[in-house]
Amino acid sequence: MTDRPEAAPPAVAVFYHMIHAGLEETLAMILTRAVGQGWKVMVRAPELGFLEHLDRQLWLGREDGFLPHGLAGGAHDALQPVLLGVGAIGNGARGLMLLAGAGASEPEMAGLERVWVLFDGADPAAVARAREAWVMFTGWGLAAQYWSDEGGSWAKKSEKAARAG
Repeated sequence: MTDRPEAAPPAVAVFYHMIHAGLEETLAMILTRAVGQGWKVMVRAPELGFLEHLDRQLWLGREDGFLPHGLAGGAHDALQPVLLGVGAIGNGARGLMLLAGAGASEPEMAGLERVWVLFDGADPAAVARAREAWVMFTGWGLAAQYWSDEGGSWAKKSEKAARAG
C-alpha cells in the first residue's frame, strides 16, 4: 500500500469534424456546456487576429447565451472562465480547445481533463492536421473520440480507449 495519491486519468481528446456546423456555433455549444459544468477552458489558435475575431463574435452572441470570456494578456486572465490566447494556459483551465491547427504539448496534457480539436471538414489541410493530432494524442496514451456532423447533427464516429501507462 502506498501513501501517494493516484495519478489523474489522462485527458480525453475530442475531435469535432465540422461539415454543416460553423466554428462559432460549435465553439459556443462546447464552451457553454463546459462553463455550465464549472470548468475553465483555454481556447488556443496560432494567430491573435483569429482570436480577436472570435472574441467579437462571442460578445455579439445571443443575449440569453452570453459566454464570459477574455483575450489573454489582460490583468484578470486567471479569473476568466474562457480565455482566448496563442500561448500557455493562463486561467487554470481543465479543458483546452485547439482551433486552426493550434497545438499542445504532452506535458501540458497532464493537467487537463479534456482537449477539443475543432476542424473544418471542407479544408483538406485542416483534416490532415486533425489526423496528425489524433495520432500524436493517442500515441501519448490519451483516449480519443471523433465526432462529425455530416448527417446534420453531431454523431460519434470513432473512439479509442486510453493506453495504459
